Amino acid sequence: MYNRAAIVEDNFKKCLSQNELPQTFDHYLWQSQLIPAHLCVEIFESQLTSRVLDLKTRELRAEGESFYTIGSAGHEGNAAIGAVLNLGDVALLHYRNAPFMIQRSKQLPGQTIVFDMLLSFVASSEDPISGGRHKVLGSKALNIPPQTSTIASHLPKAIGMALAIPRKVDLKFTQRCDDIVLCSFGDASLNHASAQSAINTACWISYQNIPLPLLYVCEDNGTGISVRTPEDWVRNNIAPRRGIKYFYCNGLNFLEVFEVTRAASDYVRKMKKPAFLHVKTVRLLGHAGSDIETNYRSLNEVELTEADDPILHSAQILIKNKILTPTQVLQRYRDIRDSIERISKIAVSRPKLSSSKEVVECIVPPGQVKLSPLEVHEAERERAFGREWKNLGDMWQMNKLINFALKDLMLRYPEILVFGEDVAKKGGVYNVTHGLSKSFGQKRVFNSPLDETNILGTAIGFASSGFLPIPEIQFLAYVHNAEDQIRGEASTLSFFSKGQFANPMVIRIAGLAYQKGFGGHFHNDNSINVFRDLPGVIVACPSNGRDAVLMLRACVREAYENQRVCIFIEPIALYKTKDLIQVGDEQWASSYPADTNLEITVGEMGIVGDDDHDICVLTYGNGYYMSCQARQKLEESYGIKLRLIDLRWLAPLNHRQIAKELKNSSHVLIVDECRKSGSLSEELVTLIVEHCQHSPRIKRLTSDDSFIPLGEAADLVLLQTQDIIDGCLELLGRLHE
Repeated sequence: MYNRAAIVEDNFKKCLSQNELPQTFDHYLWQSQLIPAHLCVEIFESQLTSRVLDLKTRELRAEGESFYTIGSAGHEGNAAIGAVLNLGDVALLHYRNAPFMIQRSKQLPGQTIVFDMLLSFVASSEDPISGGRHKVLGSKALNIPPQTSTIASHLPKAIGMALAIPRKVDLKFTQRCDDIVLCSFGDASLNHASAQSAINTACWISYQNIPLPLLYVCEDNGTGISVRTPEDWVRNNIAPRRGIKYFYCNGLNFLEVFEVTRAASDYVRKMKKPAFLHVKTVRLLGHAGSDIETNYRSLNEVELTEADDPILHSAQILIKNKILTPTQVLQRYRDIRDSIERISKIAVSRPKLSSSKEVVECIVPPGQVKLSPLEVHEAERERAFGREWKNLGDMWQMNKLINFALKDLMLRYPEILVFGEDVAKKGGVYNVTHGLSKSFGQKRVFNSPLDETNILGTAIGFASSGFLPIPEIQFLAYVHNAEDQIRGEASTLSFFSKGQFANPMVIRIAGLAYQKGFGGHFHNDNSINVFRDLPGVIVACPSNGRDAVLMLRACVREAYENQRVCIFIEPIALYKTKDLIQVGDEQWASSYPADTNLEITVGEMGIVGDDDHDICVLTYGNGYYMSCQARQKLEESYGIKLRLIDLRWLAPLNHRQIAKELKNSSHVLIVDECRKSGSLSEELVTLIVEHCQHSPRIKRLTSDDSFIPLGEAADLVLLQTQDIIDGCLELLGRLHE
């Protein structure tokens, strides 16, 4: 009763042997001028191959050789979609799209697709796409980036990829291109916030007649694991929408799928507008190998679904149109079954990942050979900077210096795109991007809808397409609306593709606390934990304008040369800060570093003070600013000498280098402006304990475990300069002097 895989296979053989195939679609007979007979057979063989792989994978799982058995059974109609689209059309595939991938492989001679897929299913280190790290559908040669997403988080990046196609033409990176982007998903995933964000954004873009050659494919089997999709929900949700054209086909009829897909893809190519292809299908063998459908569906319902098996319908179409006989169909099935049986025996014998080093080696992309940044003439720089060109030697605050840095970077790297909420004409909430759209045009600097999922997803898509995006997130707290785009998509692509795919970018985020006059927890967020545990992601946090310029240059170079994902946290409270101790001292202002090759490399710390000191302070961001204030007061009033270390780079931390810098420090004060629980200070304490042989006395100062209230009440829970002074005195036993 529960071995539905064996029942489905026996049912297929029985129906063919006894000529008990389901009724074909009489209203939709084969037309040789639409699809030749040999292609019909090809598509059918792709469907059979996918089905046998599903069956074999379940057998391997029972033997302990396979680990993840979500299959494509019931969705075999998408093989016809694979027959329509071109190799140039990037495909972001749903996990039930093995038939598509098998069919697409036939467009490129020499592919060993069955063996490759089996290597992935058994987690062999020789798996050509993920190296045994995950069961994914993907191939560099077939233009299929791997997707580990099962709940629509890949839909937003499809928008960036689709926007990138005409944008490359606009910016003269390439000639006219008619490629499109395909992105497939299930009916249950349509309800996910990421899907709604993406489809809304696609409509928003199309409504403004901005070219977006994107084909969304929703494969609707009516069930999300055990939750039913309401009848006609997908159609009634999407069809009325402005800006996206709705197409429908019956996924059990590969002839109909082929014709409707061709119509939908032709529309997208010609009109450069998004389309939504709704493919109605069925789901066989449950959600996954461990799923027992009869726990939530009646046996009668399961059997009725199995009688609607798409490969039975495909076989009947071929037989009725005299393309194949029942005997030939069965023989093809047996041949494919025997072939996959032989190949699987080889696949399970291939090596697996055997060490931590092997597993993590592709978390950081391998880098790529690229041309050097452009050499920019002074006249070009003068035009970009406008009237500020002659004043770059003046003393400027952080927001202006970052603005200058962005202008120089955009001149040197034509691949850079800057976008986000309000970044264009307005120049952002803090004027960091002021004037960029005027200098570089709306194709390179543009506004996004108020949707962080869209902003980050679009960035991933642009980055995967050869651009170097620098998206802006207005406030750190807003990242949490869309953090999976960084966590589940951007940071994992290299890992799950064995370094073959990457999405280099620099995400600028106005963050941290101490902002006066515009506060509350949604604009003053002092938690950065969402970034710190992402392997391979660089997290930068400058404390002053000069460092911001030099670190931003380093981040862009890391993205450009090494394909890294970089998070660039800009302390809001220091954007317009010029003074350190008293009004007009301009100790926190800086002139613009004119040498555009000058940068602060990843891991390089800022150090003030020498080995002759009483206390070493480890800090960053606003904490460094306040520590500089405390340093002057402690030296003047108490004769206490501080050595300050501005970490600058919060991930990855160079543990050994930090320990080396502390070797002459008997007292270490950690000043961390973030919350006490889960803050960077915890890692720093552990670092000192594990790596410093001389065991210095340690004290950490943090802000309270609290959300940040509005107005002056914020100071009650945030670390203050006086706390640093008191902390130093306490560490030295002089607090009550």
